[in-house]
Amino acid sequence: MKAWEATVRKTHAARRQASNIFSSSPVANMDEEDEIHAAGEVFHAERYLPNGDYYTGHWLDNFPHGFGKYWWTDGCMYVGDWYRGKTMGKGTFSWPSGANYQGEFKSGYMDGEGIYTGPNGDTYKGSWVMNLKHGHGVKEYTNGDIYDGEWCGGLQEGNGKYQWKDGNCYDGEWKNGMMSGMGKLVWSNGNTFEGLWDDGIPSGHGRFKWADGSFYEGNWSKDAAEQNGDYHPSDDNSKDEHKDWSQEQVYEVDLKECEICPLDKVPILPSHKKLAVWRSTKGSSSTASTSDTAPRSRRMSIDGSSFDVSTVEEANLKARDDTSFSSPSPSNSSVEASPIQIPKVVKKQGDIISKGHKNYELMLNLQLGIRHSVGRPGPTPSLDLKPSAFNPKEKVWTRFPPEGSKYTPPHQSCEFKWKDYCPLVFRTLRMLFKVDAAEYMLSMCGNDSLRELSSPGKSGSFFYLSYDDRYMIKTIKKAEVKVILRMLSAYFNHFRQYENTLLTKFFGLHCVRLTGAAQRKVRFIIMGNLFCTNHTIHRRFDLKGSSLGRLTDKPESEIEATTILKDLDLKYFFRLPKTWNEEFRRQIEKDSDFLEQERIMDYSLLVGLHFREPSHLTPVGDGTVEDSYSAADMDKLLSDPSGHQLGIGMQARIEKMERTIETELIGEATGECYDVVMFFGIIDILQDYDITKKLEHAYKSMHYDPTSISAVDPRQYAKRFHDFILTIFKEDDQ
Repeated sequence: MKAWEATVRKTHAARRQASNIFSSSPVANMDEEDEIHAAGEVFHAERYLPNGDYYTGHWLDNFPHGFGKYWWTDGCMYVGDWYRGKTMGKGTFSWPSGANYQGEFKSGYMDGEGIYTGPNGDTYKGSWVMNLKHGHGVKEYTNGDIYDGEWCGGLQEGNGKYQWKDGNCYDGEWKNGMMSGMGKLVWSNGNTFEGLWDDGIPSGHGRFKWADGSFYEGNWSKDAAEQNGDYHPSDDNSKDEHKDWSQEQVYEVDLKECEICPLDKVPILPSHKKLAVWRSTKGSSSTASTSDTAPRSRRMSIDGSSFDVSTVEEANLKARDDTSFSSPSPSNSSVEASPIQIPKVVKKQGDIISKGHKNYELMLNLQLGIRHSVGRPGPTPSLDLKPSAFNPKEKVWTRFPPEGSKYTPPHQSCEFKWKDYCPLVFRTLRMLFKVDAAEYMLSMCGNDSLRELSSPGKSGSFFYLSYDDRYMIKTIKKAEVKVILRMLSAYFNHFRQYENTLLTKFFGLHCVRLTGAAQRKVRFIIMGNLFCTNHTIHRRFDLKGSSLGRLTDKPESEIEATTILKDLDLKYFFRLPKTWNEEFRRQIEKDSDFLEQERIMDYSLLVGLHFREPSHLTPVGDGTVEDSYSAADMDKLLSDPSGHQLGIGMQARIEKMERTIETELIGEATGECYDVVMFFGIIDILQDYDITKKLEHAYKSMHYDPTSISAVDPRQYAKRFHDFILTIFKEDDQ
């Protein structure tokens, strides 16, 4: 738990550097004239703020500093110590519901020792970290139950004792707010169970003992087939009163008396209460900002064992947590959003290919080849290419001996041959995509190594990322090379015609042929990385519009930020501003028509979501700060898409979806919305509807609903994909 505490503190420290709880925007001047005070002087002040808030107490350079009292217009109040505008030290925070917290604060958070009394009368006295119960604490419930023990991330975890009002008592280990591990439960009638628990019930070896001394010992399980054990009557129990007893008695009757009280929820946390800024009228206009628009709460679980310090993310709060992180909506939506879970994140995907790595020499070959291809002198590219440039036979072989040659430098790798496919076309595509040749070489062939993603894709292809995440390199099969060469002319013209096309951008097509004992060919396609951004991508979806096999077989706790979720994992509708939505619908239609004409299928729409933070400044994984759009800039962006690319860093909203049947692709909208930054594009566009896919379609059609499988002919695939995508993307009516 100490590791969890240190991690969360570091994480929030980075966020606090980027986000002050004060916000400011110009409003009407205040009427009062202020006394002149020297810079750095602490004095007593009384401030009636234009939004209705009120502050009285010590003041320093336009900030509460010292002891003071602040009332918010929604009824919340804080009385206690301040440090330059942040609650810091000891104080009392009260809610209009009657709930209150008395204790220690750090940088706006309930942090340290404190007592929280909920609106229903539940009381917790103990340790806090970043608004969450963490460490030792005692919680007294209004119904008379008491828990005395360890907490982690807002939940009972560790050793603790739970005393029910009727006299039953559990003393043992806890996890995620439930009895888990070794523990002993004593009923008020004298019966006991001592053994292993899991998720609140006996599971594993344990002993149930009656008050008369008789006991049953064995393996416990809710599944009758896994139950086994021996009954031992006591010497005094001559009547053998328990001979007809079974484990179901404990599960179905005894444990019904021992339900754990649910945890209360804090609707608005002190750290979410922004303050209206006051400026002196001397020499400048008074300014204030109201910030307590109705926040939409979202919960994120915090798991100390898996939290990554390299990221600036709040990790997941279990579904049974008793607090929430809120994010005010720029769209001023009044919808109260229910919890969403944000997965664990990692700073960088993939493993660095360093010396000793099995693909180290292959990486050197690739970098040498790209440097040679891009740096080789050639004619100035023109968008009006001759048909011969697209000829599949238009390729250049180059030999790279270790000692170097007239055209290649010496190197430390083994001898290899390098092939460029249609080099003039790809050089022209890079120009069309506005890629600077020097930056391209630096990104791919600089001093930094490439990174290999941990596992190959479903097709068996391996993926590599450039050091700056701009480009992705994918190994492909010979059949895929033939597909891209066949469609290259149409692909080139499609990009010339549609600036906002969502198709994957290709920057180069190459082949490395190793000589010597290896004697193998490795073919590469270089693509743009859709998720090259300072925004942390919290959710990733690969959407096809089919349902068979389109569910991620991972529990929620194992889903990370890099996990690719599928169609049946999707729980949202995507809402785009009207102008963008119209452009999106047009482009999806054009792109799917293009892929149908080229006999391509099995492609998908890759979607990445960054859940927006309430502050205008958001810390990112490497410690830098990314600027979100101001309200004025965002309004302009939403109303005028010109100058911004479709699918790249789009401010949007998502609306939660609920399915009545798990295998249905589309559910019902709930009205619960979240503000996001979206990234999306069409990927995997090199699968031809060849004999292999035809056989796959024939086989699966005999066992499953033909409409649910991915392998269908391009016309059917395009229609299904097009219809599904336009169903989950909607116009934002706000």
